[in-house]
Amino acid sequence: MEMRLISSRLNLYPRSLAISNDMEFGLAQTPTGPILAVLARSGSKAIDAFNGETSEFDGNILVLCPLSSHNASSLRNHLTWLKPRPLGLSTSAGMGDRLGIATPGHVRAVRDTHGKVAPIFAQQSIREMRRTGRSPQQVMDDATWGIFEEGWHSGIGSDADHLKTNAEIDACAAAGFTLYTIDPGEYVDNLGHKTNNFQLKEQLELLPEYLQSKATGLLGKSFDIEGYKIFVDEIALFKAIAKYGKAVAHVASMYEYLAKIAGEHPFEVEISMDETEQPTSPVEHVYIASELQRIGVKWVSFAPRFVGRFEKGVDYIGDLQAFGADLAVHAAIARQFGPYKLSLHSGSDKFSIYRMFMEKTNGLAHLKTAGTSYLEALQTITALDRDLFKEIYIFALEHFNNDKLSYHISAQVDKAPNPAEIKDWPGLLDQFDAREIFHVTFGSVLTEKTSDGKMRFYDRLMLVLNANREMYFDNLADHFTRHLQPFSTICNV
Repeated sequence: MEMRLISSRLNLYPRSLAISNDMEFGLAQTPTGPILAVLARSGSKAIDAFNGETSEFDGNILVLCPLSSHNASSLRNHLTWLKPRPLGLSTSAGMGDRLGIATPGHVRAVRDTHGKVAPIFAQQSIREMRRTGRSPQQVMDDATWGIFEEGWHSGIGSDADHLKTNAEIDACAAAGFTLYTIDPGEYVDNLGHKTNNFQLKEQLELLPEYLQSKATGLLGKSFDIEGYKIFVDEIALFKAIAKYGKAVAHVASMYEYLAKIAGEHPFEVEISMDETEQPTSPVEHVYIASELQRIGVKWVSFAPRFVGRFEKGVDYIGDLQAFGADLAVHAAIARQFGPYKLSLHSGSDKFSIYRMFMEKTNGLAHLKTAGTSYLEALQTITALDRDLFKEIYIFALEHFNNDKLSYHISAQVDKAPNPAEIKDWPGLLDQFDAREIFHVTFGSVLTEKTSDGKMRFYDRLMLVLNANREMYFDNLADHFTRHLQPFSTICNV
């Protein structure tokens, strides 16, 4: 029987009201920020799972709870639609959130796709977590509160992004992530394609026997994949092994470890080979897929290094016709050896290729975005606190050359607008160099402290955004609708 008492006593976010097992849940608005409200009949034992301020009235018990990790976990246990699950081969999109408050805006954009795009709201790379000082558990919990606020009941994934070590798997598994993006980039030999034949043979002899060319079964093999002819000759195979052999072994090792610690908990894996200097060739893709299958790895999506440049926060840079041809071959290989999805990393703001990506993959596609939500936060700040925005820009210019070192970007400080000459501050985020500078300096901005130990920018930025949440969410929804609309027009196969 529905009680509906909680909404008559509290100012709730309307979509957050939920009822399960004779308990009511809602996210209540208060002058000091949102809190979780839980209502049950007096004597209920289930409500003891929530920590907060308790009161009783008319045979009911009401608990007003802080948005703590404990309460987020208890809420997920009662409202199972808040728990992430594997998304399989559904067309999907991940929406990273560097600030921890963007999820309601993401949900609104996904809702407009009418079920055509499966969402991942809890997504952040280990690199970003380190730069923002957040933990996997915080990423999961922040997404939980946003999903709950918006009343999204239609299934969610969660992406522990760019994992490099078993310890990182441990931390993300403890937080309940379901998609694990394994990044073996440090084991890729980017100079393998320049090695001569003699050096190649010497190099391969140092690999374990199970990784050597005879073990692959690929030497001299021909593939006819949807009309694309791929022949694996000796030199092509040797170069593929030299470039990716150690990376394949690292993926296999991490996969084995993940499967062991996951036990009965469902999970899926994405393999990231995108952060390499040279594009992944068709032969290399065949080698990677064939070897991983032979070793026993199972994966749901793969991010190759496509032709062209995928820089942070800006559109695709390169020849669109060449990208389309490259993408078509990789998509065919993914269907042949899987099927599995192709994943578009550094996918923020690549508006010129989204429709092509969806069409060439037949919907076996995953879009991964992160920093563009932070840029939308800054866009919101330009309209509300111009002085803060100017201060962040000047600081970002000063820290860019150091912060850019772990990114593949081409922005230059001397090409970015001079602060003393800027007249159109809101338009600054549309300038190529300034946009990338903002994008990669987020960690320094969000963690910078004053001489007395206070947060220089973070607290002020969050104060403005929390006081104008709807404006920020509307900006996010509009921005992400542009991202997701091309992925919602063609059903996957």
